[in-house]
Amino acid sequence: MAIELKIPSVGESITEVIIGTWIKHEGDAVETDEPIVEIDSDKASQELGAPAGGTIQKLLKKEGDTAQVGEVIALIEENGKAAKRGTGARSASDGGKKGARQQAAGGSEAAPAEPRVMPAAKRMLDENKLSPADITPSGPGGRVLKEDVQRALAGKAPPPPTAGKLPAPQGLRETETVRMSTLRKRLAQRLVEAQQTAAILTTFNEIDMSAVMQLRAHHKDAFLAKHGVKLGFMSFFVKAAVDALRLVPQVNGRIEGDNIVYHNYQDIGVAVGGGRGLVVPVLRNAERMSFAEVELAIADFGRRAQSNEITPDEMQGGTFTISNGGVYGSLLSTPILNPPQSGILGMHAIQDRPMAVNGQVVIRPMMYVALSYDHRIIDGREAVTFLKRIKECVEDPTRMLMEIRRQVVGFRL
Repeated sequence: MAIELKIPSVGESITEVIIGTWIKHEGDAVETDEPIVEIDSDKASQELGAPAGGTIQKLLKKEGDTAQVGEVIALIEENGKAAKRGTGARSASDGGKKGARQQAAGGSEAAPAEPRVMPAAKRMLDENKLSPADITPSGPGGRVLKEDVQRALAGKAPPPPTAGKLPAPQGLRETETVRMSTLRKRLAQRLVEAQQTAAILTTFNEIDMSAVMQLRAHHKDAFLAKHGVKLGFMSFFVKAAVDALRLVPQVNGRIEGDNIVYHNYQDIGVAVGGGRGLVVPVLRNAERMSFAEVELAIADFGRRAQSNEITPDEMQGGTFTISNGGVYGSLLSTPILNPPQSGILGMHAIQDRPMAVNGQVVIRPMMYVALSYDHRIIDGREAVTFLKRIKECVEDPTRMLMEIRRQVVGFRL
């Protein structure tokens, strides 16, 4: 009996997806929940697993085709026998694993299982005639990612130039044309939309991180033991943003036609790097979250972003965004708005700099911060007031300190 593989609902307001890479092909055997195809929406990419074990009977869509939610894209013959088991490389891998099991049964040491190779990485391996064994995996669960193959290829340096003669280009000089994912296309559209529809302006300030760094050093061990997660900088900035958004509600609002919509809650998006690019999952009701809850949520977002497991619903509805370019080494930048939001806070790298304090020049760990905002709804005075409030909260985190003590030490205040 043929089992239908249908496009599931991938998020509110999303009605169609783009067929990405077919991981399995006609005639391949699959097990229940084994990934068959990658699908892209305008919010995220995800793998679609088999609803039942059997054999791929027919693929009804090609890579790059559009499919509606609920549409059948493949047929699976339940409990059928496979005509083939993937490509020749996969068959050889399966044979190797079978031989390893036979060796183990005979008392010999079993050969280690090959790491799971993601589709884009496999194509690059095949094109460059490389084996997964040649690659050091960095993905979740020991998966080989496309970036791992690129790093391995980049490690092959060209020969030194010949003296007195300009050498002809050698080594790998290939180009690769890859279809832009729906996620990347939608991101590009939204960034252009932000530039075209909003009056974007950026204001800057700098923050002395000494107090927060001392606070973290004092409480880090107790915090980790209590909550199982490290106390990072992001939770301080999330709580400072909550305070500043309450002080300057225009930054937490949005323009809707001829109206301004103000929110009495703070849903703060946190930009994290993922396997398919930057994603911005949202901390719902950040004003009600403790430091530990913020850190646990951000750590979870970071892990799931690497394996493209952030759902579209988790990235919708934010009222304000925080982006930390400092983790990549950025010293100063102008973040771009995430429509329809009216403000975004950019954090940057911490750098020791000489500062004048009480008439003396001292070395302090400083961070530049930037607030990009929609000038149609936020005046310059309000933007400066907002960023100044962020600076005050982080440089003198007394109220945040009291909350950490309640969380870690158990004080009742």
